[in-house]
Amino acid sequence: MKHNRVEFSYSVYENASELAPADAALLDSAREAITQAYAPYSKFRVGAAAVLSNGVTVTGSNQENASYPVGICAERTLLASAAHQFPDAAIDTLAVSYDGDFVKSDHPISPCGMCRQSLQEAETRGGRPIRLILAGQEGEVFIINTIADLLPFAFTPTELG
Repeated sequence: MKHNRVEFSYSVYENASELAPADAALLDSAREAITQAYAPYSKFRVGAAAVLSNGVTVTGSNQENASYPVGICAERTLLASAAHQFPDAAIDTLAVSYDGDFVKSDHPISPCGMCRQSLQEAETRGGRPIRLILAGQEGEVFIINTIADLLPFAFTPTELG
């Protein structure tokens, strides 16, 4: 039997003030998108913002539903909006932040599994890595260089033949 290991590196910033100006501005856009979240059930609001290859910034927020599985995460809201409005533009960088009534927003959160798979598809579709900026309202900020690092065994179009 052989044992393998999957590892990746990512950058950790003490807080958003250490970010490059463009990254800080994108994170601010994600934090602003939180205000558009519809989360009456979980009270956990998520915002996402992405800079596209055409220079346009697109945002999204989570949209809950009384039938819980029908809700849409901020990342997938953003992906659908970007693909619809700008089908030929790839995503360069995507920032995600959150706030909640029952949690302290002082550390980064990571996309859920469904969002990771959707982001992987967007990365494949765009033909380039998508940088991720992950943060709460305060505290550390993580920057990950590619979605593939978060989903090393992704289901990709190559599996379909």
